[in-house]
Amino acid sequence: MKTATRRVLIGPVLLLLAALLAMVTVAAPGAHAAGGLDEAAAALRKGPVYVDPRATGQFSASEADALAKKIKDSGKPVFVAVLPRTSDYQPSTLLRDLRTKVGISGVYAVEFGDGFNAGADPRVMSRTAVQNLVGAVKRSQYPTVSARLNSFVDTAATEAHGHAPASWGGTGSGGIDTGTVVGLGALIVIGGGGAYAIARRNRRKRAEEERAALEDLRIVVDEDITAFGEELDRLDFNPAEPGADDAMRADYSRALDAYEDAKSAMAAAEHPGDVQAVTKELEEGRFALAALAARREGRPLSERRLPCFFDPRHGPSVTDATWAPPGGAERTVPVCAADKSRLDDGREPLARTVRTPQGDRPYWDAGPAYAPWAGGYFGGGLLPGLLIGTTLGHLMMTGPAYGADLGGHQGAEGGEVTGADFDPGDFGGGFGGGGDFGGGGDGGFGGGDF
Repeated sequence: MKTATRRVLIGPVLLLLAALLAMVTVAAPGAHAAGGLDEAAAALRKGPVYVDPRATGQFSASEADALAKKIKDSGKPVFVAVLPRTSDYQPSTLLRDLRTKVGISGVYAVEFGDGFNAGADPRVMSRTAVQNLVGAVKRSQYPTVSARLNSFVDTAATEAHGHAPASWGGTGSGGIDTGTVVGLGALIVIGGGGAYAIARRNRRKRAEEERAALEDLRIVVDEDITAFGEELDRLDFNPAEPGADDAMRADYSRALDAYEDAKSAMAAAEHPGDVQAVTKELEEGRFALAALAARREGRPLSERRLPCFFDPRHGPSVTDATWAPPGGAERTVPVCAADKSRLDDGREPLARTVRTPQGDRPYWDAGPAYAPWAGGYFGGGLLPGLLIGTTLGHLMMTGPAYGADLGGHQGAEGGEVTGADFDPGDFGGGFGGGGDFGGGGDGGFGGGDF
């Protein structure tokens, strides 16, 4: 009877000890794999810093442990890899491939040979913020790898959004004591479902925030769709009228299609970023109407221009003008004829306003939710430059806005497991043959100076 009792008690104990032994093995900072992308990814899923054994001359184990502790203590999803320039790693796609194999959203910094670069999921840190940080680190010309990586991490850990991955375990990397092992073991035994519950709650909260943002956007976008529909109703054009040719009919058909496509896209929108496709269709439709008007009046067709910056409902711009937001620096923006005349007379342009808790405000001072709305009209690449010095511009430069850098993909919160579901363009750039910083869009360390 006693023997049977001992077996009943020993079984669970052995299982628990096996689990704890596995945890100790994972947490041991001195455990290094043989090197290669798979080994690097496996290590980064378990901790924030990986040093290829062939690169320990650049970055010692003690330096790696100290940096890992700093990142863990910050609680942010910042990943750092120090890799040798060997055939195990493809320079042109290194950042992208590493992010794919790790499969966790975050900020990824890679020291590759004698070069350095970084990328991030846009919900964690905007592409512009990453580029600025990488450039600042480069221009500082730190004498050692340790100084460069610590400088990057110091800023990235402050600016990054999200949380450390659950797979990293507790803070610190300089070893694990018995008390920690017992505590972690207890958590495994009594709270295995806690992490899942927290993650589910966070996802639900984020979904609620996105739904609320989408409803705010829906008001503005529906107003835009209605305004365009009224333009079509006022249009005095019959495809069968005398003088109408195939080009005119094509412009008219394109405008009608854009109106219907915009309505359909808005009806199907599920996330704030989805409205970018809607406003892009409206911009296309208004340009088609401008081309139709020019053909009917016998005027030369205008070049394809951005909509009026102050209100895209004004239609395509006709020129550029110098303008500055209150308290901001001057910049050149595309404007319609009416707003150009107002600016020339010293009057305020007719700005597109939207509702905010503080009252009606110009869209550029209304917050990040309007980034995808504006991105469809002006294009994600051009918009940040137009908005420098405004509320929306600041938020786009320093943190992720709804729409994930205007790409229409929401992205995951930092520290969440996503696998290969991410925008590879967020992990672009590289360095050339000399190991300098990169800045292309090829997904890794492929060339071009920053």
